Amino acid sequence: MTKKIAVPVNEHGILDAHFGHCRFFALLEVNNGEVVSEMHVAPPPHEPGVLPKWLAEQGVTDVIAGGMGQRAIQIFNHHGVNVFVGAPLRSAPELAEGLLKKTLSFTANYCDH
Repeated sequence: MTKKIAVPVNEHGILDAHFGHCRFFALLEVNNGEVVSEMHVAPPPHEPGVLPKWLAEQGVTDVIAGGMGQRAIQIFNHHGVNVFVGAPLRSAPELAEGLLKKTLSFTANYCDH
């Protein structure tokens, strides 16, 4: 099974806790449950609703984030993208592997807008 997981990250490749204002997105290609590649891309300028559509157009199937507004989650779901919020501050590959192996723990989504 092929997936593409997006994680908002800072310049060090660590989860950026606020999805809408990250510097980069790590895009991780997954094949048969294993991360096979990672690429960092700069997102377009932040405007409501832009990032979910843009990531869906990149072929993203899953998003791991710290916090995210409810409207963004709804837009992702409309595009068939799974959203996991409340992720800990770890590197994108660690988060992706934890999600794939079902060992990643999520806390509450602290983004309330």
